[in-house]
Amino acid sequence: MVQDENGADEQMLNGAEDKLAERRDEVKFIKNDHQNGDAKIDIGPVNGGKPAFTGMSKEELMKYANDPFWVRLRWIFFVGFWAIWVGMLVGAVLIIIGAPKCAAPQPLAWYKRGPHAKFAQIEAAKPQDVQTAKKIHATGAIYELPAELTYSVKKPEVEEQIKRLVAQYVGSDTKVILDLTPNYVPKDSQLVQDAIADPEKRSALVWVSGKTSAPTKWLKVGGNRSAWEKLDDSYLLSQFEEGHYDLKMNSTIIRNEFGGVLRHLIGLGVQGIRLKNTKFFVLSDKLEEEEPSSVPKDFNLGEGDYGFYDHKQTTFPSGLGDVLYDYLSIVKNASDEAFLSVAEDVIQPQVYQLSDVPGANGIDLPMYGDFVKVLSKSKPEKSLKSNLENTLFQAGNDSWLQWNFADVFVDTPQDPSALAMFLSLLPGVPVVPVDAVEYTNVTEETYRQIEMLRKSASYMHGELTLFNADPLVAFSRIKSGNPGYFVIFNPTEVPQSSNFTGPADLPDKMTISYFSEHYNNHEDSVKVAHSAKVNLKELKVAPHSTIILTYVPVKAE
Repeated sequence: MVQDENGADEQMLNGAEDKLAERRDEVKFIKNDHQNGDAKIDIGPVNGGKPAFTGMSKEELMKYANDPFWVRLRWIFFVGFWAIWVGMLVGAVLIIIGAPKCAAPQPLAWYKRGPHAKFAQIEAAKPQDVQTAKKIHATGAIYELPAELTYSVKKPEVEEQIKRLVAQYVGSDTKVILDLTPNYVPKDSQLVQDAIADPEKRSALVWVSGKTSAPTKWLKVGGNRSAWEKLDDSYLLSQFEEGHYDLKMNSTIIRNEFGGVLRHLIGLGVQGIRLKNTKFFVLSDKLEEEEPSSVPKDFNLGEGDYGFYDHKQTTFPSGLGDVLYDYLSIVKNASDEAFLSVAEDVIQPQVYQLSDVPGANGIDLPMYGDFVKVLSKSKPEKSLKSNLENTLFQAGNDSWLQWNFADVFVDTPQDPSALAMFLSLLPGVPVVPVDAVEYTNVTEETYRQIEMLRKSASYMHGELTLFNADPLVAFSRIKSGNPGYFVIFNPTEVPQSSNFTGPADLPDKMTISYFSEHYNNHEDSVKVAHSAKVNLKELKVAPHSTIILTYVPVKAE
């Protein structure tokens, strides 16, 4: 019986082994108890190899290759993939096109590009002036309109004179600028005649009635006679010429009248207005006596002299910036390309600022400071860097100043072309009188170079940084992504080493871009050449000269 059972067991095991053999697996029998017939079976790959592939065969896959369902599904995935890819591409393009762009820096307005050529009075204008202005590549030509004609621009003879002047510059790159004197009029003007006839129109002038003597002891500007003139039973303020009366520049009558003058001039083609005597504008009805000056210029002056007083009652009135801004708005509304400025040093720039917008000026292009005079001296009495720094700070660091080349001393030892180069790359516009040193002693080639430099992005939109290496004075102009300009001026009569202190982004070597006309004429100086490389630490700047270097800033590590 035992044998039968063992035989049956063997039969069953043999059958199982046959089936396992078909699977190509290795079968191990481990018997523990032969009497009971127990055994342990271990099944695994042959020789420890990897399991045989049990996926679908090629024949099985081909049955689905042409199956309509799978064909359609594959096409759906194919089309879907490319549709999504094209959609992403189109979306990326649309994002690029529709995304807000960084606005390209706008070129400077024409009146900021400069320089401006300063001529004499309008009646002296002649066709040759156009060529004269071209010598300095001027964007503006300044003429003075006589004070008596300020409120007469609508008269046919005056209007025709202005039209001829404007027509003279048609076709050139130069626009006409007029200097006006709006704060007083002659006795025979319509404003005075209207005030005499109609008491309600006397608010246009400083008119005081019912007095038996002059209202104050004010004196004519620069003189020793009373600033009051008697007219019938009244007194009228007359700070300037005899028979000319001061206007109240913030009165409604004058605002309308002078506003009409400005609009008419813009309509005739005048694109720039510079005002004279702005510090003398009368804006108040208060008539208080002047106090003696605490710092008199001349101790020999007495109470009958104009220079004896501080003139706080008759100059730099409160609210001047707001009044000027009102007239500036009239000009801008008439033409957004026109500008309104001053023809003289503002002296107290804070008075020209708006009362409700700190730091903002009521005019374009203020004129301020004595830096041009200091620069042109043979031996500057103070640090040029400190003087320039103070000038820019007092004027407002964002101000675009007028640099008045008329302030250059006639007998300056400095090379006029060196002064022109240095000043022309500061923030501002050069004003060049055609009879001044800076016109007659500087070549057209120098002004052509200046024009090219002033059109560069580093000048128009770059930052200004001052450097100190007394007695030298230097500054850089650079805009990110553009080559910078490093401008050095030597006011002394000997070569000076350029050991500058300041920001650490200056490279050791720079490229010579331009230099003043007589730079290489000094015997003791090292000669330089355009486009040559120079080591800044080894450079010695020629006497009374300017050199302009080009550089790429050193990146901080």
